[in-house]
Amino acid sequence: MKLICSQQTLSNAISTVQKAVSSKTTLPILKGLLLECVQDKLYLIGNDLELGIQSCIDADVFDEGSVVIDSRLFGDIIRKLPNAPVEIYTDNEFNIYIKCEFSEFKIKGLSPEDYPRLPDVDEEMFYQIPEDLFKNMIKQTVFAISQDETKPILMGELLEIEGDNISLIAIDGYRLATKTGQINNNVGNIKVIIPGKALNEINRILAGDEGREIKISFTEKHALFLIDNTKIITRLLEGEFINYKQILPKEYNLRVKVSTKKLLSCIERASLLAKEGKNNLVKFSIRDDIMLVTSNSEIGNVQEEISISLEGEDLDIAFNSRYLMEGLKVIDSEEIYLEFTTNVSPCIIKPEDGEKYIYLLLPVRISSSR
Repeated sequence: MKLICSQQTLSNAISTVQKAVSSKTTLPILKGLLLECVQDKLYLIGNDLELGIQSCIDADVFDEGSVVIDSRLFGDIIRKLPNAPVEIYTDNEFNIYIKCEFSEFKIKGLSPEDYPRLPDVDEEMFYQIPEDLFKNMIKQTVFAISQDETKPILMGELLEIEGDNISLIAIDGYRLATKTGQINNNVGNIKVIIPGKALNEINRILAGDEGREIKISFTEKHALFLIDNTKIITRLLEGEFINYKQILPKEYNLRVKVSTKKLLSCIERASLLAKEGKNNLVKFSIRDDIMLVTSNSEIGNVQEEISISLEGEDLDIAFNSRYLMEGLKVIDSEEIYLEFTTNVSPCIIKPEDGEKYIYLLLPVRISSSR
């Protein structure tokens, strides 16, 4: 194998595929990247058996071939080279030679025969989704994925395509986040559960540019995401996702309209004391056109007032402050609606400008003495 390519382009490609390399694996081959030269392309592949990423860059290829190189070492070397053409070639014993201007490295590589190949996914039958829409869908939901390994199904998100509607849904047992968008569906309806790790990595790779589209294809056990010259293949989670539509309240007794930024600022200040306490709580006392935001801890208390528009009766209710802030931070709308039924029923948070996003949060029970 022998090739010459751009240092900057190669460095960027390594950074992308390294996201699929596990540092915790006991298999030395999985700590490596597969380099494969075909015609005028260099393919770089990282694969931890659950998530695989392939990136393709242009190269002057003199000898086709493949080799596996330690991911961390290779990335560190290429990043520290000058911005100049990089020459890479191998010998029959899988030694890898890297030359750039006055620098020359010799690194021991591994045979590509033992490297796990990415599963085959039909790249012809795919959904096309606007890149900015999908990035926003991930941003507004992925934080609500469960971190509890005893509930593996909730460590992923439900991707649901029905007609021209596409939805992502995350649930962790305390909250639910769902975002819906519009696509042109020429493939059919589908429901799959995508691991949160894969969605986080996709979100990092997506630039979020308007006018560009990503392609998604599925098998029974895998999903393929095509983003420019990058392929991301992830296994799907198996099992039944919670019927989230049954969780969403159909009506409310109290509705508050409030500035998103002002409410977030209030909660951020109140949470400074809330996180000093045992329960991380902030309490809302809703009266007419004022909502009082309070928090008490052993070292003190805080009280904030915020103007609201109110439909319904008075209410006292408390929430985990971190969960509240995480939901508010991803809402772009200037104003939001908070919908309540009782002080022990879920609260629904929606942007004022539409219902394409819903954040449901369970309250924390408070004693009458609080």
